[in-house]
Amino acid sequence: MTASARALLLGLLAFAVAVAWGPFLIAWLRRLKFGKRIREEGPQSHMGKTGTPTMGGWLMVGTTALLSLALLRDWPQTALPLAAALIFAVIGSLDDLANMRSRSGHGFQVRWKFPLHGAISLGLALLLYSWLGLHSVWLPALGNVDIGAWYVPLAALAIFSTAAAVNEADGLDGLAAGLAAIAFAAYGVIALRNGQADLAAFCLVLVGSALGFLWFNVNPARMFMGDAGALALGAGLATVALVAGQVLLVLVIGLVFVAETASVLLQVAYFRLTHGRRLFKMSPLHHHFELSGWTEVQTVQRFWLVGLLAAGLGLALFLA
Repeated sequence: MTASARALLLGLLAFAVAVAWGPFLIAWLRRLKFGKRIREEGPQSHMGKTGTPTMGGWLMVGTTALLSLALLRDWPQTALPLAAALIFAVIGSLDDLANMRSRSGHGFQVRWKFPLHGAISLGLALLLYSWLGLHSVWLPALGNVDIGAWYVPLAALAIFSTAAAVNEADGLDGLAAGLAAIAFAAYGVIALRNGQADLAAFCLVLVGSALGFLWFNVNPARMFMGDAGALALGAGLATVALVAGQVLLVLVIGLVFVAETASVLLQVAYFRLTHGRRLFKMSPLHHHFELSGWTEVQTVQRFWLVGLLAAGLGLALFLA
């Protein structure tokens, strides 16, 4: 069996497994009363989603971990992406629990989250550098460029920022999971082209798991991924990109994630510089379009389309 056929079959298996145990996870989260609290400053149209089961990201993380541990054997390719997803899923779960206990819908404060996420990202970056011996990045027209020990801060920044970016995009039913599935599919193609068969299979397992999650997460969502899912997807995506040697393409393939994060940073900067004026009606960017008249479903579908185009551009740059 070819590597591409194996990866596709594992992706289909992951979808089937996720869809099969998804209802049990939803029922379990309901019994535990793990219902999402919607932030008071968010769009008022979202307040009706209060109480929807959260931490559903474990549907993707659990399915991926199960199939990876059972069926994948090339650990230098898959161990760190899986570890990144699992560690950030645990950290995100703690944040989700804090959200549920907060009347305003906030989780951990930024001053606690940033150092913790940064330390974990740095630890993963050190393992990529010391255990896997990674120390180069691909640059257009130059190919692979050896950057030595500078690889560590670059890798840590990539993991930290991608986890945060996917988390920012997780605000509409199906948005983050659909975009993540597109990005992982693109990196699956890159891994196959690199001859990294198990890394490609890992990517397709995550694609299948994300599509299985979408079965329950498209509008109207029966469960949310929570920080447990968003942080895991972002950290896993960045680590996959690093192992594939194409971390800078995250900026292209994950263009929507970049735009979502940039909108938050620009909103804060503009607000402070103009003493209270807003650049967008609301950030992240998907809320701006919602408040401009797009329905939630329109916003998600159009962002998916941009994500597909961005992934195509990233693959074109890789294959050029």
